[in-house]
Amino acid sequence: MVPPGNRRSTYSRRALNNIFFGYVAAGAILLGGGGLALASYASPESFGGLRVLASDMVQPVAKLAAQGRAGLGQTFANLQAYATWGPENERLKREVAIGRVKAVELAAAQQENKRLQAMLQLGEVSPKPIAYGWLVASSSGSTRRYATISVGSNQGVQTGMPVRTAMGLIGRVLEVGRISARVLMITDAQSVVPVRRASDGLPAFATGKGDGTLQLRLLTLGINPLKPGDAFVTSGSGGLYWPDTPIAVVSSLTRDGAIARVLGDPAVSETVAVYPAWSPTQDATLPPPAEDVTPPKPAAKAKAQ
Repeated sequence: MVPPGNRRSTYSRRALNNIFFGYVAAGAILLGGGGLALASYASPESFGGLRVLASDMVQPVAKLAAQGRAGLGQTFANLQAYATWGPENERLKREVAIGRVKAVELAAAQQENKRLQAMLQLGEVSPKPIAYGWLVASSSGSTRRYATISVGSNQGVQTGMPVRTAMGLIGRVLEVGRISARVLMITDAQSVVPVRRASDGLPAFATGKGDGTLQLRLLTLGINPLKPGDAFVTSGSGGLYWPDTPIAVVSSLTRDGAIARVLGDPAVSETVAVYPAWSPTQDATLPPPAEDVTPPKPAAKAKAQ
């Protein structure tokens, strides 16, 4: 007898059942995932433990992947270095040769620095600053040269006290407020500072030119003994400024002296120190040295002055 044409085989029924259960499982997974997503959105902290657990589970695989990427990158780097080792070797040789020249220049600069320190007679002690402060502002657009510092009477600052940076003298306190002070800079036309050449003590006066430089005028007339590069320090004559404080270096000569470049340039200085005024009659025994801003001076020499 011939079976009906619409009769399905056992294999067909099994396939239909598999498809049906597959749809059911997919629907259950979608519903469960949607429910978890909504719950995670509503209360993120509730699934923190699961997230940490999942992170711990995938960490070994992620670590292996990262190590693989690093190893692959190193391999490419090695291949690239092998392909370019010739030019790179030449470049390194040139750098070594330049470094040797720079090392010689540095050694020469160190020797020159030692010579200049000896020339300036820098000692191991200095007067103790009254206060440290910031160089808040300085005038540069007019012939009058003033500066403002961030310390005043509250920090013990008084009128007439010298002010300097780590490189050298910049002026003296002109007006004092509670938390600030106005400084008359040595480059002002009204400023006159007794100085001497550091190498031999040749006396002179440093007068501000109002343009950021100093006019050095010798006390003795005759042949000008100055030359570019001569370093000048304060002499201490008349009091106020401590002796042997670096102040300027000769840049060009004039008929009766020279034009000098100041060492304590406000344009490259941010901090200052205010010192007590110097008096030739005061006790020359100095307090412990101050850090960073040090116009050192041997005690025996101070007594002699």
